[in-house]
Amino acid sequence: MKTPPVNPTGSATPEALRGFLAQCAAEARSVGRPQLVSISMAVDNLDPLAVLESIFEPGEPHFYAERPAAGFGVAGAEVAVEFNAAGADRFAAARAFIDRTLADTIAVGPLAEPFAGPHFFFAAGFADDAPAGGAFPALRVQVPRWQVARRGDGTIAVANVLLPGDAPVDLVTAKIWRAHGKFGAFDYSRAKQKARPSAPQRAEEIGGAEAYPMAVRQALAEIARGDYQKVVLARALRYTTAEEFHPMGVLNHLRQRYPECYSFSIANGRGQSFIGASPERLVRVAGGRMHTAALAGSAPRGETASEDAAWAQALLQSEKDLREHRLVLDSIVGRLAGLDLKLEHAAQPRLLGLANVHHLHTPISASLPAGVDILDLVARLHPTPAVGGAPQAPALAALQRLEAFPRGLYAGPQGWVDHQGGGEFFVGIRSALIDGRTATAYAGAGIVAGSEPEKEFAETDLKFNALIGALTQS
Repeated sequence: MKTPPVNPTGSATPEALRGFLAQCAAEARSVGRPQLVSISMAVDNLDPLAVLESIFEPGEPHFYAERPAAGFGVAGAEVAVEFNAAGADRFAAARAFIDRTLADTIAVGPLAEPFAGPHFFFAAGFADDAPAGGAFPALRVQVPRWQVARRGDGTIAVANVLLPGDAPVDLVTAKIWRAHGKFGAFDYSRAKQKARPSAPQRAEEIGGAEAYPMAVRQALAEIARGDYQKVVLARALRYTTAEEFHPMGVLNHLRQRYPECYSFSIANGRGQSFIGASPERLVRVAGGRMHTAALAGSAPRGETASEDAAWAQALLQSEKDLREHRLVLDSIVGRLAGLDLKLEHAAQPRLLGLANVHHLHTPISASLPAGVDILDLVARLHPTPAVGGAPQAPALAALQRLEAFPRGLYAGPQGWVDHQGGGEFFVGIRSALIDGRTATAYAGAGIVAGSEPEKEFAETDLKFNALIGALTQS
């Protein structure tokens, strides 16, 4: 990536910006390839979701993620550059695309600040290949035309444009200058407030009412004969409401209700959005270190402090849940073997208390050796046993046989990679695909020896109830 020592927004004149863009166009002509021009600037405090509300267009792709408890949020929309991939090497192909793009990138601004410079946003399906007619490809990477992000008390706005050698520099200058003025003093009055729809009129179990208990019983039989140790079986419910879903109304509720989770929305630009509030980080790379976690084992929250403490204590002492959690932890450690990582984690899981559920949780971290990339980690870690099973190959084969629907983005890795090789990915669970007046919600449970079909069904119902309560005013 080229970082010339100029700041076309610092001098704050259209002439300075035009001169810079003319130089970028000249570089594109010189190398014979378009240049991705990325202009970052520090701005007064902006709320990324409020900005997205004000600029939201259903015909444009967007990516939004926020974790209030961690103090960050990011939103980007429209497309400067995009790449799709499928197959077992889709993350390696995405890495090559990022490398090619950065080799032809000219970036200016405070690039050392969090979320400055070009970011590559990922929407990745659970499976390596997407079904025909699906809402999203198996993997989509995009650099948005605009991006606003906040970490702590700092806010960065980024404009990205793909500039060929024959670009209409005057027109591009005018567009970026307008964006510069808009983000420098943002006007939120354009936002159209959208309420969440009322309670669903009906719910349809994909595959039929008996599909899930039958699948659990079949999985238990296969576990008993030693085919695999664990498989995570999901259900899908399609809800229909009288009014259309609107991503912004849902997101405002999610980030308030679940501050410890990744509230997110990924839109395909054709009116469909994948939305949720995920408690599960897949991996984060920052400051030369990687961070992941084992998350498995669940219990409900109680109505009173005593009831809640009793549920938490029972979870921490549950042989079945501790065994399931250990399977996840051991699998993560095994998948990262061979990367020369010295993993650091506690001997016993912690309790992660969310608004509606307790989880067993073990954070894992390590220094990242040279030559290991965040997408190397994503490719090795996905799908974790918390959403797939263990051992991986037979569990995934069972999942394909036993589930009655393609997962799409559900339980896939969603996130971003920055221009320095850092980034963050979360697992797309506690989620739904919304499309007009319908929302297809997903929830899963880990099946191990000792699981009971009725209890696993009840666990998924608990997750569904929380999700539909967030998607609607039920």
